[in-house]
Amino acid sequence: MTLNSLGIVDNLVIVELGPKVSKVVVMVGFHERGIEEELRPGIVMVAEIMATVIAPEDFSPAEDAETLKKAFQGLYSILSHGWGTDEKAVISILGYRNLSQRRLIREAYREIYREDLFSELQSEFSGHLEKALTHWILDPVDHVALLVHSELRKLNPNHGVIAEIACIRSPEDLLAVKRAYRSRYRRSMEEDVASLTSGNARKILVALASPFRFDGDEISEQTAVSEASILHEEIHGIDRNLEETVRILSTRSKAQLNATFNHYRDIYNTSITKVI
Repeated sequence: MTLNSLGIVDNLVIVELGPKVSKVVVMVGFHERGIEEELRPGIVMVAEIMATVIAPEDFSPAEDAETLKKAFQGLYSILSHGWGTDEKAVISILGYRNLSQRRLIREAYREIYREDLFSELQSEFSGHLEKALTHWILDPVDHVALLVHSELRKLNPNHGVIAEIACIRSPEDLLAVKRAYRSRYRRSMEEDVASLTSGNARKILVALASPFRFDGDEISEQTAVSEASILHEEIHGIDRNLEETVRILSTRSKAQLNATFNHYRDIYNTSITKVI
């Protein structure tokens, strides 16, 4: 079984098992020896149960919503485990549906019970499992908006995460994330970035979050090498005014930035998001 990594969020690795299989979130810890599962006893390993599963074409969002509600109430697990949310039942629904199907389930749940499935999952679960389950029912842009919002409010935020989100997405994708952020939090992403960061981090992140960057496929390797050097000199320089850094990050296309970042890593043996 091959796991293709789609991304990492905190301790969650998002993987895809195949073109016809739902995306899966595996809760893991990172160790020098490799990947080590951190699932509580009684929870079937998500990657294992998803290995041969194809999301059904014929399904009922209303029936799935009812199953989830009963699972939250503990009606499936009471006979064998006592009161409490039936975690396996929840995973058996959300883990066996694709994104569009989970969207319909969330809509059906809201219509039938006048409650938001996302909020229910947050209240019923915690830790890695809560993050995995809530990720399953969010649209990708909503998940990125949530990630930015959460990262900005950490005691020691990783600004590289936010910079990477802004740099590697197309202008259209970034605009969709900003719209999702405003819809979810009733504030603009640029406003929060400006108010919750300071110093050089603010200069860079506000510039990244604000413009509608040119989106072309053309790449100049010569420019990429030159600007990788400029970024390194400014970021590690004495005065660190970052004027050129802001210009590069806020105006270059996604393709050009990727080329520059690749050269930066090759030349200086580190990712630029680690030094911003």
